[in-house]
Amino acid sequence: MVKSALQVARAAYKPKMPKALYGSVKIEEGAATQSVADQEEVKKLFPNTYGMPTLKFVEASEKANYPAINVGVILSGGQAPGGHNVIAGLFDGIKNLNSGSRLYGFLMGPGGLVDHNYKELTGEIIDEYRNTGGFDIIGSGRTKLESKEQFDKGLEILKKLDIKALVIIGGDDSNTNACVLAEYYKAINAGVQVIGCPKTIDGDLKNEMIETSFGFDTACKVYAEVIGNIQRDCNSARKYWHFIKLMGRSASHIALECALQVQPNICIISEEVEAKKLSRDDIVTDIAKAVARRAADGNNFGTVLIPEGLIEFIPAMKVLISELNDFLAHHQDEFNAVPKDEQLAYIRKNLSADNSKVFASLPDGVARQLTLDRDPHGNVQVSLIETEKLLAEMVGNKLAEMKAEGKYSGKFASQVHFFGYEGRCAAPSNYDADYCYSLGYTAAALIGAGKTGYMSSVRNTTAPASEWIAGGVPVTMMMNMERRHGEMKPVIRKALVELDGAPFKYLVANREAWAVGTEFVYPGPIQYFGPTEVCDQPTITLKLEQGK
Repeated sequence: MVKSALQVARAAYKPKMPKALYGSVKIEEGAATQSVADQEEVKKLFPNTYGMPTLKFVEASEKANYPAINVGVILSGGQAPGGHNVIAGLFDGIKNLNSGSRLYGFLMGPGGLVDHNYKELTGEIIDEYRNTGGFDIIGSGRTKLESKEQFDKGLEILKKLDIKALVIIGGDDSNTNACVLAEYYKAINAGVQVIGCPKTIDGDLKNEMIETSFGFDTACKVYAEVIGNIQRDCNSARKYWHFIKLMGRSASHIALECALQVQPNICIISEEVEAKKLSRDDIVTDIAKAVARRAADGNNFGTVLIPEGLIEFIPAMKVLISELNDFLAHHQDEFNAVPKDEQLAYIRKNLSADNSKVFASLPDGVARQLTLDRDPHGNVQVSLIETEKLLAEMVGNKLAEMKAEGKYSGKFASQVHFFGYEGRCAAPSNYDADYCYSLGYTAAALIGAGKTGYMSSVRNTTAPASEWIAGGVPVTMMMNMERRHGEMKPVIRKALVELDGAPFKYLVANREAWAVGTEFVYPGPIQYFGPTEVCDQPTITLKLEQGK
Protein backbone atom coordinates (compact mmCIF):
# COMPACT_ATOMS: atom_id res chain seq x y z
CA MET A 1 0.00 0.00 0.00
CA VAL A 2 1.41 3.41 -1.03
CA LYS A 3 1.09 5.87 1.84
CA SER A 4 1.02 9.64 1.81
CA ALA A 5 3.44 11.63 3.96
CA LEU A 6 0.58 12.39 6.35
CA GLN A 7 -0.29 8.69 6.71
CA VAL A 8 3.32 7.84 7.50
CA ALA A 9 3.52 10.60 10.08
CA ARG A 10 0.12 9.79 11.61
CA ALA A 11 1.05 6.11 12.00
CA ALA A 12 3.48 7.17 14.70
CA TYR A 13 0.91 9.21 16.62
CA LYS A 14 0.05 7.74 20.02
CA PRO A 15 -3.51 8.63 20.98
CA LYS A 16 -4.02 10.00 24.45
CA MET A 17 -6.75 8.70 26.76
CA PRO A 18 -8.08 9.02 30.33
CA LYS A 19 -5.47 8.33 32.98
CA ALA A 20 -7.71 5.73 34.65
CA LEU A 21 -7.63 3.48 31.58
CA TYR A 22 -3.85 3.03 31.56
CA GLY A 23 -3.91 0.65 34.52
CA SER A 24 -6.43 -1.59 36.22
CA VAL A 25 -9.90 -0.16 36.62
CA LYS A 26 -12.90 -0.56 38.85
CA ILE A 27 -16.46 0.69 38.46
CA GLU A 28 -18.27 3.42 40.35
CA GLU A 29 -22.04 3.22 39.79
CA GLY A 30 -24.29 6.25 39.54
CA ALA A 31 -28.02 6.35 40.16
CA ALA A 32 -30.44 4.10 38.28
CA THR A 33 -31.62 5.72 35.04
CA GLN A 34 -34.86 6.02 33.13
CA SER A 35 -35.61 7.02 29.55
CA VAL A 36 -35.78 10.67 28.51
CA ALA A 37 -39.46 10.26 27.65
CA ASP A 38 -42.18 7.61 27.37
CA GLN A 39 -40.78 5.80 30.41
CA GLU A 40 -43.54 3.23 30.76
CA GLU A 41 -43.57 2.32 27.06
CA VAL A 42 -39.78 1.99 26.93
CA LYS A 43 -39.68 -0.01 30.16
CA LYS A 44 -42.18 -2.51 28.73
CA LEU A 45 -40.04 -3.02 25.63
CA PHE A 46 -36.73 -3.34 27.54
CA PRO A 47 -37.52 -5.11 30.83
CA ASN A 48 -34.05 -6.69 31.08
CA THR A 49 -31.91 -3.63 30.30
CA TYR A 50 -34.05 -0.76 31.62
CA GLY A 51 -33.15 1.20 34.75
CA MET A 52 -29.44 0.32 34.89
CA PRO A 53 -27.04 2.83 36.50
CA THR A 54 -24.51 5.08 34.80
CA LEU A 55 -20.92 3.88 35.20
CA LYS A 56 -17.55 5.54 35.78
CA PHE A 57 -14.16 3.84 35.60
CA VAL A 58 -11.56 4.76 38.21
CA GLU A 59 -8.10 3.45 38.91
CA ALA A 60 -7.91 0.19 40.87
CA SER A 61 -5.04 -0.81 43.13
CA GLU A 62 -5.05 -4.45 42.07
CA LYS A 63 -5.09 -5.87 38.55
CA ALA A 64 -7.94 -8.27 37.91
CA ASN A 65 -7.50 -11.49 36.00
CA TYR A 66 -9.71 -11.71 32.91
CA PRO A 67 -10.18 -14.77 30.73
CA ALA A 68 -9.40 -14.44 27.03
CA ILE A 69 -12.49 -13.27 25.14
CA ASN A 70 -13.52 -13.15 21.49
CA VAL A 71 -15.19 -9.87 20.51
CA GLY A 72 -17.03 -8.83 17.35
CA VAL A 73 -17.21 -5.28 15.97
CA ILE A 74 -19.53 -3.62 13.44
CA LEU A 75 -19.30 -0.23 11.74
CA SER A 76 -22.87 0.88 11.06
CA GLY A 77 -24.31 3.75 9.05
CA GLY A 78 -22.47 6.65 7.45
CA GLN A 79 -18.74 7.09 7.85
CA ALA A 80 -17.24 9.43 10.44
CA PRO A 81 -13.58 10.36 11.05
CA GLY A 82 -12.05 8.26 13.83
CA GLY A 83 -13.89 4.98 13.37
CA HIS A 84 -10.62 3.14 12.84
CA ASN A 85 -9.30 4.47 16.13
CA VAL A 86 -12.37 3.16 17.97
CA ILE A 87 -11.50 -0.28 16.63
CA ALA A 88 -7.81 0.19 17.50
CA GLY A 89 -8.74 1.21 21.05
CA LEU A 90 -11.08 -1.77 21.35
CA PHE A 91 -8.36 -4.11 20.09
CA ASP A 92 -5.74 -2.76 22.50
CA GLY A 93 -8.29 -2.76 25.31
CA ILE A 94 -9.28 -6.41 25.00
CA LYS A 95 -5.62 -7.38 24.60
CA ASN A 96 -4.93 -5.53 27.84
CA LEU A 97 -7.64 -7.63 29.53
CA ASN A 98 -5.99 -10.80 28.24
CA SER A 99 -3.41 -11.09 25.47
CA GLY A 100 -5.24 -14.16 24.16
CA SER A 101 -8.37 -12.14 23.30
CA ARG A 102 -9.33 -11.91 19.62
CA LEU A 103 -11.28 -9.37 17.57
CA TYR A 104 -13.50 -10.15 14.57
CA GLY A 105 -14.86 -7.49 12.23
CA PHE A 106 -18.18 -8.08 10.48
CA LEU A 107 -17.98 -6.80 6.92
CA MET A 108 -20.08 -4.02 5.40
CA GLY A 109 -22.10 -3.21 8.48
CA PRO A 110 -24.80 -5.14 10.35
CA GLY A 111 -25.46 -7.14 7.19
CA GLY A 112 -22.12 -8.86 7.76
CA LEU A 113 -23.40 -10.26 11.05
CA VAL A 114 -26.61 -11.57 9.50
CA ASP A 115 -24.86 -12.95 6.41
CA HIS A 116 -21.86 -14.34 8.35
CA ASN A 117 -19.27 -12.24 6.50
CA TYR A 118 -16.32 -11.46 8.73
CA LYS A 119 -12.56 -11.39 9.13
CA GLU A 120 -10.28 -11.55 12.13
CA LEU A 121 -8.59 -8.24 12.87
CA THR A 122 -5.00 -8.99 13.79
CA GLY A 123 -2.43 -6.60 15.19
CA GLU A 124 -0.84 -6.26 11.76
CA ILE A 125 -4.15 -5.20 10.21
CA ILE A 126 -4.99 -2.81 13.06
CA ASP A 127 -1.60 -1.09 12.78
CA GLU A 128 -2.28 -0.28 9.10
CA TYR A 129 -5.37 1.75 10.06
CA ARG A 130 -4.45 3.62 13.24
CA ASN A 131 -5.25 7.36 13.07
CA THR A 132 -6.66 7.07 9.54
CA GLY A 133 -10.00 8.26 8.21
CA GLY A 134 -12.76 6.18 6.68
CA PHE A 135 -14.35 2.86 7.59
CA ASP A 136 -12.54 0.80 4.97
CA ILE A 137 -10.93 -1.59 7.48
CA ILE A 138 -14.17 -3.62 7.40
CA GLY A 139 -16.62 -1.37 5.55
CA SER A 140 -19.98 -0.09 6.73
CA GLY A 141 -23.63 -0.54 5.83
CA ARG A 142 -27.15 0.50 6.78
CA THR A 143 -28.86 -2.85 7.31
CA LYS A 144 -31.26 -2.49 10.25
CA LEU A 145 -31.10 -5.14 12.95
CA GLU A 146 -34.71 -5.32 14.05
CA SER A 147 -36.17 -8.80 13.51
CA LYS A 148 -35.90 -11.98 15.56
CA GLU A 149 -34.80 -13.82 12.43
CA GLN A 150 -31.83 -11.45 12.04
CA PHE A 151 -30.92 -11.72 15.72
CA ASP A 152 -30.98 -15.51 15.62
CA LYS A 153 -29.03 -15.65 12.37
CA GLY A 154 -26.39 -13.37 13.88
CA LEU A 155 -26.26 -15.50 17.02
CA GLU A 156 -25.33 -18.52 14.90
CA ILE A 157 -22.04 -16.97 13.78
CA LEU A 158 -21.36 -15.47 17.21
CA LYS A 159 -21.65 -18.94 18.72
CA LYS A 160 -19.54 -20.48 15.98
CA LEU A 161 -16.72 -17.98 16.59
CA ASP A 162 -17.24 -18.14 20.37
CA ILE A 163 -17.82 -14.38 20.42
CA LYS A 164 -19.00 -13.24 23.85
CA ALA A 165 -19.35 -9.53 23.15
CA LEU A 166 -20.39 -7.40 20.16
CA VAL A 167 -19.54 -3.70 19.75
CA ILE A 168 -21.71 -1.68 17.38
CA ILE A 169 -20.21 1.64 16.29
CA GLY A 170 -22.94 3.89 14.94
CA GLY A 171 -25.35 6.78 15.30
CA ASP A 172 -28.70 7.05 17.05
CA ASP A 173 -30.52 4.54 14.85
CA SER A 174 -27.62 2.06 14.93
CA ASN A 175 -27.35 2.29 18.70
CA THR A 176 -31.12 1.88 18.97
CA ASN A 177 -30.67 -1.41 17.11
CA ALA A 178 -27.81 -2.30 19.45
CA CYS A 179 -30.09 -1.68 22.42
CA VAL A 180 -32.81 -3.92 20.96
CA LEU A 181 -30.23 -6.61 20.24
CA ALA A 182 -28.82 -6.39 23.79
CA GLU A 183 -32.30 -6.78 25.24
CA TYR A 184 -33.06 -9.81 23.08
CA TYR A 185 -29.78 -11.61 23.78
CA LYS A 186 -30.14 -10.99 27.51
CA ALA A 187 -33.77 -12.16 27.49
CA ILE A 188 -32.81 -15.52 25.95
CA ASN A 189 -29.59 -15.83 27.98
CA ALA A 190 -27.51 -15.95 24.80
CA GLY A 191 -24.34 -15.07 26.69
CA VAL A 192 -23.47 -12.21 24.33
CA GLN A 193 -22.87 -8.67 25.58
CA VAL A 194 -23.73 -5.75 23.27
CA ILE A 195 -21.97 -2.38 23.62
CA GLY A 196 -22.49 0.76 21.52
CA CYS A 197 -20.18 3.64 20.57
CA PRO A 198 -21.55 7.12 19.66
CA LYS A 199 -20.78 8.03 16.04
CA THR A 200 -22.26 10.71 13.81
CA ILE A 201 -20.75 13.80 12.26
CA ASP A 202 -24.17 15.47 12.62
CA GLY A 203 -23.50 15.90 16.34
CA ASP A 204 -27.07 15.00 17.35
CA LEU A 205 -26.18 11.98 19.51
CA LYS A 206 -25.32 13.58 22.84
CA ASN A 207 -26.59 14.09 26.37
CA GLU A 208 -25.15 14.70 29.82
CA MET A 209 -23.12 11.46 29.57
CA ILE A 210 -22.22 11.69 25.86
CA GLU A 211 -20.63 15.12 25.35
CA THR A 212 -20.25 14.72 21.62
CA SER A 213 -20.44 12.06 18.94
CA PHE A 214 -17.16 11.20 17.28
CA GLY A 215 -16.37 12.64 13.87
CA PHE A 216 -18.20 15.91 14.55
CA ASP A 217 -14.98 17.72 15.48
CA THR A 218 -13.09 16.64 12.35
CA ALA A 219 -15.97 17.11 9.93
CA CYS A 220 -16.67 20.65 11.16
CA LYS A 221 -13.00 21.55 10.85
CA VAL A 222 -12.92 20.17 7.29
CA TYR A 223 -16.06 22.10 6.30
CA ALA A 224 -14.85 25.25 8.06
CA GLU A 225 -11.59 25.12 6.10
CA VAL A 226 -13.45 24.92 2.77
CA ILE A 227 -15.98 27.59 3.75
CA GLY A 228 -13.08 29.79 4.82
CA ASN A 229 -11.49 29.26 1.40
CA ILE A 230 -14.77 30.25 -0.26
CA GLN A 231 -15.05 33.32 1.95
CA ARG A 232 -11.50 34.36 1.04
CA ASP A 233 -12.43 34.02 -2.64
CA CYS A 234 -15.72 35.77 -1.98
CA ASN A 235 -13.91 38.71 -0.35
CA SER A 236 -11.40 38.79 -3.22
CA ALA A 237 -13.80 38.71 -6.21
CA ARG A 238 -16.58 40.61 -4.39
CA LYS A 239 -19.30 39.60 -6.83
CA TYR A 240 -20.99 36.44 -5.55
CA TRP A 241 -23.29 35.38 -2.75
CA HIS A 242 -22.44 31.79 -1.82
CA PHE A 243 -25.27 29.57 -0.53
CA ILE A 244 -23.64 26.66 1.29
CA LYS A 245 -25.62 23.65 2.49
CA LEU A 246 -24.03 21.54 5.21
CA MET A 247 -24.69 18.05 6.58
CA GLY A 248 -27.21 17.81 9.40
CA ARG A 249 -30.59 16.26 8.59
CA SER A 250 -32.17 16.36 12.02
CA ALA A 251 -30.19 19.10 13.76
CA SER A 252 -28.14 22.18 12.88
CA HIS A 253 -25.06 21.46 15.00
CA ILE A 254 -22.67 21.41 12.01
CA ALA A 255 -24.02 24.67 10.56
CA LEU A 256 -23.79 26.33 13.99
CA GLU A 257 -20.25 25.11 14.72
CA CYS A 258 -19.04 26.13 11.26
CA ALA A 259 -20.63 29.56 11.74
CA LEU A 260 -18.79 29.96 15.04
CA GLN A 261 -15.55 29.09 13.27
CA VAL A 262 -15.89 31.17 10.08
CA GLN A 263 -18.31 34.03 10.97
CA PRO A 264 -20.44 34.06 7.78
CA ASN A 265 -22.93 36.80 6.96
CA ILE A 266 -25.90 34.52 7.58
CA CYS A 267 -26.36 31.14 9.26
CA ILE A 268 -29.83 29.62 9.32
CA ILE A 269 -30.57 27.41 12.32
CA SER A 270 -33.41 24.96 11.62
CA GLU A 271 -34.48 24.74 15.26
CA GLU A 272 -34.96 28.52 15.37
CA VAL A 273 -37.01 28.41 12.16
CA GLU A 274 -39.31 25.85 13.75
CA ALA A 275 -39.55 27.66 17.09
CA LYS A 276 -40.45 30.96 15.42
CA LYS A 277 -42.76 29.22 12.92
CA LEU A 278 -40.99 30.91 10.00
CA SER A 279 -42.24 30.26 6.47
CA ARG A 280 -40.14 29.86 3.36
CA ASP A 281 -40.96 33.46 2.47
CA ASP A 282 -39.89 34.67 5.93
CA ILE A 283 -36.48 33.03 5.48
CA VAL A 284 -36.07 34.34 1.94
CA THR A 285 -37.11 37.85 2.96
CA ASP A 286 -34.62 37.91 5.84
CA ILE A 287 -31.77 36.87 3.54
CA ALA A 288 -32.82 39.38 0.86
CA LYS A 289 -32.88 42.22 3.40
CA ALA A 290 -29.35 41.30 4.51
CA VAL A 291 -28.20 41.25 0.87
CA ALA A 292 -29.76 44.70 0.32
CA ARG A 293 -28.13 46.15 3.45
CA ARG A 294 -24.69 44.97 2.36
CA ALA A 295 -25.31 46.22 -1.19
CA ALA A 296 -26.05 49.68 0.22
CA ASP A 297 -22.48 49.65 1.54
CA GLY A 298 -21.16 48.53 -1.83
CA ASN A 299 -20.75 44.88 -0.81
CA ASN A 300 -22.50 42.69 -3.37
CA PHE A 301 -21.11 39.47 -1.92
CA GLY A 302 -21.47 37.25 1.12
CA THR A 303 -22.02 33.75 2.50
CA VAL A 304 -25.12 31.94 3.73
CA LEU A 305 -24.87 28.66 5.69
CA ILE A 306 -27.87 26.31 5.41
CA PRO A 307 -28.48 23.12 7.43
CA GLU A 308 -29.23 20.10 5.28
CA GLY A 309 -32.52 19.39 7.06
CA LEU A 310 -33.89 22.94 6.97
CA ILE A 311 -36.85 22.07 4.80
CA GLU A 312 -38.16 19.63 7.44
CA PHE A 313 -38.18 22.38 10.10
CA ILE A 314 -40.32 24.87 8.19
CA PRO A 315 -43.67 24.16 9.91
CA ALA A 316 -45.78 23.83 6.76
CA MET A 317 -43.12 21.66 5.13
CA LYS A 318 -42.74 19.50 8.23
CA VAL A 319 -46.46 18.69 8.25
CA LEU A 320 -46.34 17.96 4.51
CA ILE A 321 -43.32 15.65 4.81
CA SER A 322 -44.89 13.80 7.76
CA GLU A 323 -48.00 13.04 5.72
CA LEU A 324 -45.87 12.11 2.70
CA ASN A 325 -43.80 9.70 4.81
CA ASP A 326 -46.90 7.97 6.15
CA PHE A 327 -48.59 7.84 2.75
CA LEU A 328 -45.58 6.44 0.90
CA ALA A 329 -44.91 3.94 3.71
CA HIS A 330 -48.23 2.30 2.82
CA HIS A 331 -48.54 3.11 -0.93
CA GLN A 332 -44.98 2.97 -2.29
CA ASP A 333 -45.68 0.19 -4.80
CA GLU A 334 -48.82 1.93 -6.00
CA PHE A 335 -46.89 5.21 -6.39
CA ASN A 336 -44.08 3.47 -8.29
CA ALA A 337 -46.61 2.07 -10.77
CA VAL A 338 -47.84 5.56 -11.70
CA PRO A 339 -46.24 6.98 -14.90
CA LYS A 340 -43.52 9.45 -13.97
CA ASP A 341 -45.21 12.44 -15.61
CA GLU A 342 -48.34 11.78 -13.54
CA GLN A 343 -46.71 11.12 -10.14
CA LEU A 344 -46.86 14.69 -8.82
CA ALA A 345 -50.54 14.97 -9.70
CA TYR A 346 -51.12 11.58 -8.02
CA ILE A 347 -49.48 12.84 -4.82
CA ARG A 348 -51.44 16.10 -4.83
CA LYS A 349 -54.69 14.19 -5.23
CA ASN A 350 -53.97 11.91 -2.27
CA LEU A 351 -52.82 14.56 0.24
CA SER A 352 -55.01 16.54 2.60
CA ALA A 353 -56.17 19.89 1.22
CA ASP A 354 -53.63 22.04 3.11
CA ASN A 355 -50.68 19.79 2.32
CA SER A 356 -51.75 19.46 -1.30
CA LYS A 357 -51.66 23.25 -1.57
CA VAL A 358 -48.16 23.43 -0.07
CA PHE A 359 -46.96 20.61 -2.32
CA ALA A 360 -48.35 22.36 -5.40
CA SER A 361 -46.51 25.58 -4.48
CA LEU A 362 -43.10 23.89 -4.74
CA PRO A 363 -40.97 23.92 -7.89
CA ASP A 364 -41.44 20.59 -9.67
CA GLY A 365 -37.82 19.62 -9.02
CA VAL A 366 -38.13 20.04 -5.26
CA ALA A 367 -41.57 18.39 -5.20
CA ARG A 368 -40.15 15.39 -7.04
CA GLN A 369 -37.18 15.20 -4.68
CA LEU A 370 -39.63 14.94 -1.77
CA THR A 371 -41.14 11.80 -3.32
CA LEU A 372 -37.88 9.91 -3.78
CA ASP A 373 -37.33 6.59 -1.98
CA ARG A 374 -37.05 6.89 1.79
CA ASP A 375 -33.92 5.90 3.68
CA PRO A 376 -33.89 2.59 5.64
CA HIS A 377 -35.43 4.37 8.62
CA GLY A 378 -38.41 5.73 6.66
CA ASN A 379 -37.14 9.32 6.44
CA VAL A 380 -37.14 11.57 3.40
CA GLN A 381 -33.61 11.82 1.99
CA VAL A 382 -33.15 15.54 2.59
CA SER A 383 -29.58 15.50 1.27
CA LEU A 384 -31.12 15.00 -2.18
CA ILE A 385 -33.31 18.11 -1.83
CA GLU A 386 -31.41 21.05 -3.28
CA THR A 387 -32.43 23.59 -0.64
CA GLU A 388 -29.44 25.77 -1.42
CA LYS A 389 -30.58 26.16 -5.05
CA LEU A 390 -34.17 26.78 -3.97
CA LEU A 391 -33.15 29.58 -1.57
CA ALA A 392 -30.69 31.17 -4.00
CA GLU A 393 -33.37 31.27 -6.69
CA MET A 394 -36.06 32.59 -4.35
CA VAL A 395 -33.74 35.27 -2.93
CA GLY A 396 -32.93 36.36 -6.48
CA ASN A 397 -36.65 36.66 -7.24
CA LYS A 398 -37.30 38.58 -4.02
CA LEU A 399 -34.47 41.02 -4.79
CA ALA A 400 -35.92 41.59 -8.28
CA GLU A 401 -39.23 42.54 -6.62
CA MET A 402 -37.41 44.85 -4.19
CA LYS A 403 -35.53 46.48 -7.08
CA ALA A 404 -38.79 47.14 -8.90
CA GLU A 405 -40.08 48.81 -5.71
CA GLY A 406 -36.94 50.92 -5.40
CA LYS A 407 -35.80 49.11 -2.22
CA TYR A 408 -32.66 47.55 -3.69
CA SER A 409 -30.11 48.80 -6.19
CA GLY A 410 -27.29 46.29 -5.95
CA LYS A 411 -26.16 43.38 -8.09
CA PHE A 412 -26.92 39.80 -7.12
CA ALA A 413 -25.22 36.69 -8.47
CA SER A 414 -25.18 33.39 -6.58
CA GLN A 415 -23.06 30.27 -6.32
CA VAL A 416 -24.33 27.13 -4.58
CA HIS A 417 -22.46 24.38 -2.73
CA PHE A 418 -23.24 21.27 -0.69
CA PHE A 419 -20.57 19.92 1.64
CA GLY A 420 -21.35 16.42 2.82
CA TYR A 421 -19.19 13.47 1.83
CA GLU A 422 -16.10 15.70 1.88
CA GLY A 423 -16.05 15.59 5.69
CA ARG A 424 -17.01 12.00 6.45
CA CYS A 425 -13.71 10.21 5.85
CA ALA A 426 -11.08 12.81 6.64
CA ALA A 427 -8.07 11.85 8.72
CA PRO A 428 -9.28 12.44 12.29
CA SER A 429 -8.21 15.57 14.13
CA ASN A 430 -6.08 14.98 17.21
CA TYR A 431 -9.22 15.46 19.30
CA ASP A 432 -11.13 12.77 17.39
CA ALA A 433 -8.10 10.46 17.25
CA ASP A 434 -7.81 10.63 21.06
CA TYR A 435 -11.56 10.59 21.73
CA CYS A 436 -12.23 7.63 19.44
CA TYR A 437 -9.36 5.57 20.80
CA SER A 438 -10.65 6.28 24.31
CA LEU A 439 -14.19 5.24 23.33
CA GLY A 440 -12.89 1.92 22.00
CA TYR A 441 -10.72 1.28 25.04
CA THR A 442 -13.69 2.14 27.30
CA ALA A 443 -15.88 -0.32 25.35
CA ALA A 444 -13.30 -3.01 26.15
CA ALA A 445 -13.47 -2.06 29.84
CA LEU A 446 -17.27 -2.36 29.73
CA ILE A 447 -16.89 -5.82 28.21
CA GLY A 448 -14.42 -6.79 30.93
CA ALA A 449 -16.94 -5.61 33.52
CA GLY A 450 -19.61 -7.90 32.03
CA LYS A 451 -21.94 -5.09 30.96
CA THR A 452 -24.49 -5.12 28.15
CA GLY A 453 -26.91 -2.54 26.76
CA TYR A 454 -24.42 0.25 27.47
CA MET A 455 -22.89 2.96 25.30
CA SER A 456 -19.24 3.86 25.78
CA SER A 457 -18.91 7.29 27.37
CA VAL A 458 -15.91 9.64 27.63
CA ARG A 459 -16.51 13.03 29.26
CA ASN A 460 -14.70 16.20 30.41
CA THR A 461 -13.09 16.40 26.99
CA THR A 462 -12.34 20.12 27.06
CA ALA A 463 -9.66 19.23 29.64
CA PRO A 464 -6.37 17.47 28.79
CA ALA A 465 -7.01 13.84 27.77
CA SER A 466 -5.47 12.50 30.97
CA GLU A 467 -8.34 14.16 32.87
CA TRP A 468 -11.11 12.74 30.70
CA ILE A 469 -13.68 10.57 32.47
CA ALA A 470 -14.42 7.11 31.03
CA GLY A 471 -17.57 5.15 31.73
CA GLY A 472 -20.83 3.87 30.31
CA VAL A 473 -24.43 4.99 29.93
CA PRO A 474 -27.43 2.67 29.49
CA VAL A 475 -28.80 3.13 25.99
CA THR A 476 -32.37 2.82 27.30
CA MET A 477 -31.82 6.14 29.09
CA MET A 478 -31.82 7.91 25.70
CA MET A 479 -34.95 6.21 24.36
CA ASN A 480 -38.35 7.58 23.46
CA MET A 481 -41.10 6.52 21.06
CA GLU A 482 -41.32 7.96 17.53
CA ARG A 483 -43.32 7.22 14.41
CA ARG A 484 -41.29 5.30 11.83
CA HIS A 485 -42.75 3.76 8.66
CA GLY A 486 -46.19 4.62 10.02
CA GLU A 487 -45.64 2.79 13.35
CA MET A 488 -44.52 3.86 16.82
CA LYS A 489 -41.04 2.48 17.56
CA PRO A 490 -38.40 3.02 20.25
CA VAL A 491 -35.53 5.23 19.06
CA ILE A 492 -32.75 7.25 20.65
CA ARG A 493 -33.91 10.81 21.03
CA LYS A 494 -31.94 13.19 18.80
CA ALA A 495 -30.23 16.14 20.48
CA LEU A 496 -31.20 19.34 18.69
CA VAL A 497 -29.55 22.75 18.91
CA GLU A 498 -30.70 24.28 22.19
CA LEU A 499 -31.92 27.81 21.60
CA ASP A 500 -31.15 28.71 25.21
CA GLY A 501 -27.70 27.11 25.02
CA ALA A 502 -24.43 29.04 25.04
CA PRO A 503 -23.37 28.20 21.43
CA PHE A 504 -26.60 29.51 19.89
CA LYS A 505 -26.64 32.56 22.19
CA TYR A 506 -23.13 33.39 21.01
CA LEU A 507 -24.33 33.27 17.39
CA VAL A 508 -27.30 35.52 18.21
CA ALA A 509 -25.06 38.01 19.98
CA ASN A 510 -22.79 38.34 16.95
CA ARG A 511 -24.87 37.69 13.86
CA GLU A 512 -25.98 41.31 13.35
CA ALA A 513 -22.37 42.44 13.13
CA TRP A 514 -21.46 39.49 10.91
CA ALA A 515 -24.44 40.18 8.59
CA VAL A 516 -23.60 43.82 7.97
CA GLY A 517 -19.82 43.67 8.08
CA THR A 518 -17.30 41.39 6.45
CA GLU A 519 -15.84 39.66 9.48
CA PHE A 520 -14.90 36.39 7.83
CA VAL A 521 -12.49 34.01 9.56
CA TYR A 522 -10.31 31.66 7.51
CA PRO A 523 -9.50 28.62 9.72
CA GLY A 524 -7.21 26.84 7.26
CA PRO A 525 -6.51 23.08 7.30
CA ILE A 526 -6.54 20.83 10.36
CA GLN A 527 -3.25 20.98 12.25
CA TYR A 528 -1.89 17.65 13.51
CA PHE A 529 1.58 18.63 14.71
CA GLY A 530 2.60 21.51 16.91
CA PRO A 531 1.53 23.23 20.14
CA THR A 532 -1.46 21.78 22.00
CA GLU A 533 -3.34 25.09 21.77
CA VAL A 534 -3.14 24.82 17.98
CA CYS A 535 -3.57 21.07 17.41
CA ASP A 536 -5.72 19.61 20.18
CA GLN A 537 -8.59 22.08 20.54
CA PRO A 538 -12.17 20.75 20.70
CA THR A 539 -15.03 22.43 18.86
CA ILE A 540 -16.15 25.92 19.83
CA THR A 541 -19.57 24.38 20.52
CA LEU A 542 -18.15 22.06 23.16
CA LYS A 543 -16.07 24.79 24.79
CA LEU A 544 -19.08 27.12 25.01
CA GLU A 545 -21.27 24.31 26.38
CA GLN A 546 -18.68 23.58 29.04
CA GLY A 547 -18.19 27.26 29.85
CA LYS A 548 -14.57 27.20 28.69
